Amino acid sequence: MAVSVTSLILRNSPRTLWTQRSHHSHLPITLSTTLKTSRSLSLNSNKMEASEITEEVTENAGVRDLVKARTTLLNDSPDLQIVKADVTEGSEKLAQVIGDDSEAVICATGFRPGWDLFAPWKVDNFGTVNLVEACRKVGVNRFILISSILVNGAAMGQILNPAYIFLNVFGLTLVAKLQAEQYIRKSGINYTIVRPGGLKNEPPTGNVVMEPEDTLYEGSISRDQVAEVAVEALIHSESYYKVVEIVSRPDAPKRSYEDLFGSIKQR
Repeated sequence: MAVSVTSLILRNSPRTLWTQRSHHSHLPITLSTTLKTSRSLSLNSNKMEASEITEEVTENAGVRDLVKARTTLLNDSPDLQIVKADVTEGSEKLAQVIGDDSEAVICATGFRPGWDLFAPWKVDNFGTVNLVEACRKVGVNRFILISSILVNGAAMGQILNPAYIFLNVFGLTLVAKLQAEQYIRKSGINYTIVRPGGLKNEPPTGNVVMEPEDTLYEGSISRDQVAEVAVEALIHSESYYKVVEIVSRPDAPKRSYEDLFGSIKQR
């Protein structure tokens, strides 16, 4: 089960970076963005893409299919530099991809549903652990994980929630994600774990609602907003060592990310 890693180099403040819903959602890639100077970010995702960036940003994409990625992604971002990596191959290779001049990693990996019932564990659990260990090898001490609401559904009394049941059909996906979360929290790395609701490809139609862990059991959110929350977590120290759950609602008031992250208590 191969899942690829992409890196993005951000030369100025993370505020110059913004992500937009990909026009190539069919492309089987995992984005990892690594900001390589005074600030750094690494994003791994087959869920969203940093498809639009400012002139200050150079992007390195790690993908599974190099030929397809070059012919598809380079049309949108001519500065894209493509590399190949796999979160299931161990921390040594990932450390080489991340590099020793990076400062943070945003991980939003996900497996492809199939006949391999161990795929969620290879990617969402062991793959995430590999990324954390790779960070430790190269001295990266900031890690942001994109997880999912309901990962702790059993403890929340949501074991019969249809979403909890469905998401665990493919090899106990949510259980695998929860195990990865627990590893991160014990690792000593400066983490922010973001648990979004159901992901939508459409542009945002409401404002972000942020709640403490094990609070939300339904709701959805645009992939654009999830990417934005991940980048904002990199910027705001109020997000340090926290687990947050996010959805969007049309009737929710617009709040700053400093306020949103600041409203969540550390556990």
